[in-house]
Amino acid sequence: MFALALYVALILAVNIGFSLVPPIMTPLGLFAPMAIFVGLIFVMRDFAQRAAGHWVLLGMLVGTALSYMLASPYVALASAAAFAVSEAVDWIVYTASRKPFHQRILISSVIATPVDTLVFLYGISAMSLGTFSIMVASKMIAAAVIWYAYRPRAIMGSDEPSELADYQRVNPIAGPRY
Repeated sequence: MFALALYVALILAVNIGFSLVPPIMTPLGLFAPMAIFVGLIFVMRDFAQRAAGHWVLLGMLVGTALSYMLASPYVALASAAAFAVSEAVDWIVYTASRKPFHQRILISSVIATPVDTLVFLYGISAMSLGTFSIMVASKMIAAAVIWYAYRPRAIMGSDEPSELADYQRVNPIAGPRY
């Protein structure tokens, strides 16, 4: 349950961070430095689901409510909508994939990150190709780092947590607990 609590705490921290750290204008469009941490939330959601199973859905509901309550009135609805839609997409892709953990993180983030950005930018009427590209790239940093860090573990055969391997050994018919 620690991973689930950390997931919700990161959502809270990012929402507060967005109100404290203003976006930066670049030649391509706006860059919100906190977007890098949004990518971390996608990855942490995968870790939370790995640890807590489908209880992560409760964390997603809490995160959506926090996103709505903590965002400025101008972005509250767009933030909550983007979070709810993209986290649901991430959950579906992660759940449906039977790839090793490190690949599931990357695949679910590659699909959910553009969805999050698209819903949010359209919600605040700030959609531009440059801003979209910058935000997606910055959000993918966390997924890419975790994917890269877990690759050697997958090669060595230790990509899944030992408790899951123990559970499957004791309950071979039950299958994976996701």
